[in-house]
Amino acid sequence: MRINGLEFNVEVEGRGPPLLVLHGFTGSVRAWAKARPALAGFARAIFVDAIGHGRSAAPPDPERYTLDWSTRDLTALLDALEIDTLDTLGYSMGGRAALHFALHAPERVSRLILESASPGIEDDAERGQRAEADNALADRIMRAGIEAFVAEWERLPLLQPAQHVSAATRANHHAQRLANHPLGLANSLRGMGAGQPASLWSRLSQITPPVQLIVGELDARYRQIGARVQSLLPRADLAVVSDAGHTVHLDQPVQFVRLVESALVQPVNRR
Repeated sequence: MRINGLEFNVEVEGRGPPLLVLHGFTGSVRAWAKARPALAGFARAIFVDAIGHGRSAAPPDPERYTLDWSTRDLTALLDALEIDTLDTLGYSMGGRAALHFALHAPERVSRLILESASPGIEDDAERGQRAEADNALADRIMRAGIEAFVAEWERLPLLQPAQHVSAATRANHHAQRLANHPLGLANSLRGMGAGQPASLWSRLSQITPPVQLIVGELDARYRQIGARVQSLLPRADLAVVSDAGHTVHLDQPVQFVRLVESALVQPVNRR
């Protein structure tokens, strides 16, 4: 689908209320394989390859990868699909995009589901350091190639699947990451990596739709972030999923889908 001058891979499956599904960094629509059939069982699930990921375009200008552009692209996508408002689910980087979308186009979001997502880095110096690290990683991706980068990325403790996740599932997830374009991943870090956008912590009180927060029990950092986010949102529930790390939909897909389905029956009445 052509949106704002770029080709985006958009896959729509299922019947029911529309649900926008946004993957994380190095992901694609394929990253939802374990949860996708069940999500499509109760929603019209709209899976989108983010800019620079999967089968979507990977333009050369990092400025095209910002969260401001993401909100414009998502708004144009909804217009093209003739959807006024919908529920929005985002994981990690996709959660940042979903938060930004909910704040800058609030009339388009009915409910928000955030999996292992952060509103950003509050401290300016820390955010600057993270931006430098993201830019350095982007340079390494371009210099070393996708295989070396994915091997490095998958060694990060935060991204380790739970021990019970099968070898076949791990292999499929690895193959999905390798299918990404190195320039797209590099520019995603330069344009919307964790160190790039301004912090949204001070604006959480402005989010009026109901929010379901989902974190893994094994992910101590995002358990803390999730608890703080819940305390600052007007209407939020926090679910901590047992025997799951950062990628709950991979570690515990059945429990993850149950939480999403339950969230979608919450009343939307805005306060």
